[in-house]
Amino acid sequence: MTVTFGPRDTSTTRAVEQDRLAEEFEQARPRLRAVAYRMLGSLTEADDAVQEAWLRLERSDAAIDDLRAWLVTVVGRICLDTLRARKARREDYAGTWLPEPVVTTEDLADPERDAVLADSVGLALLVVLESLAPAERLAFVLHDVFAVPFEEIATIVDRTPEAARQLASRARRRIGRTPREPDADLPVQREVVDAFLAAARAGDFGGLLAILDPDVALRFDGGGSGPLARPAITGARAVAGELAVRGRFFAGLARPAVVNGAAGAIVRLTDGLVVVAAVTVIGGRIAEIDLIGDPGKLHGIR
Repeated sequence: MTVTFGPRDTSTTRAVEQDRLAEEFEQARPRLRAVAYRMLGSLTEADDAVQEAWLRLERSDAAIDDLRAWLVTVVGRICLDTLRARKARREDYAGTWLPEPVVTTEDLADPERDAVLADSVGLALLVVLESLAPAERLAFVLHDVFAVPFEEIATIVDRTPEAARQLASRARRRIGRTPREPDADLPVQREVVDAFLAAARAGDFGGLLAILDPDVALRFDGGGSGPLARPAITGARAVAGELAVRGRFFAGLARPAVVNGAAGAIVRLTDGLVVVAAVTVIGGRIAEIDLIGDPGKLHGIR
């Protein structure tokens, strides 16, 4: 489809074309939102990026031969700018910056849960993507996840197609050095998480040690301030010791939830604060625990 706005267009013709653009934009919105979430790790920022793409489309007078490709390019550029600005802001961030989780409770009807989780991706992968340079992340996400040609990616990062290919290759190598794939069976994950929470509630150091991966990582994100603004803890003995002492009250308030498609928990503290616990289970043991208490990332969770 080629859409051309010019001085000869009547107001009626332009209105018809705007309606058509709006309809096609809404059809493309789920894909654009999914691209932006994987790029930014934030549904809030993803929605902002998609909305900005619509505003740019409304203001554009250019001929657009392929609207979907044009929109992906625009969203990619917006996300790239956001990632670069975020990197500069995060130099003095206290704690670990973690992605915005996609959370549902496990008693929701399947259609509702499926709709909410449609944009989600495993939190463990999003954490790995955070370690990539912005251009590497864009090249990997657009090409390896959404099959965008390198010729189109090159225009976003202002490089040659071959350079864009190398960005994705570097990202792929770095991601390939990460741990094994998380266990896929949600009921099995839930059994492991329930056993973990029971051991934490009891202050059972040995029980925690038995269920934690030797290289487990416990990360905290309180938005850069507050009690969760602290360094990560790694290693089974260190994490088990921390949770056996400090995890009893926290685990006692935990309620089951699905976090980015995996078994996790929501903790509603007595002062009204909410913390989401995202848990990554690999080989029947807990390999990652991410505690997210940044209010800016927990919109709509009460």
